[in-house]
Amino acid sequence: MKYLIMEDFSGQPVPFIFPRRVDHADMRDQLPYKNIISCGYMELAEGKIKCFGGNPELQAQARPEDITVLTEALRERG
Repeated sequence: MKYLIMEDFSGQPVPFIFPRRVDHADMRDQLPYKNIISCGYMELAEGKIKCFGGNPELQAQARPEDITVLTEALRERG
């Protein structure tokens, strides 16, 4: 999967996860937010999220803290 983490209107990170066949820049064009915090690829390995890569066109890449943002977005809520 690919992901973008954008900054919402209140300055908070908002993750978007999408299939590999969709380009990062094309997805960015569909979103209402202006500022890109990071982007890259994500995989689930041994029950943990791994983030890597980036997109030179968007001048953004994966960061270590992306794992926390994505994990929180995907956690089960009761």
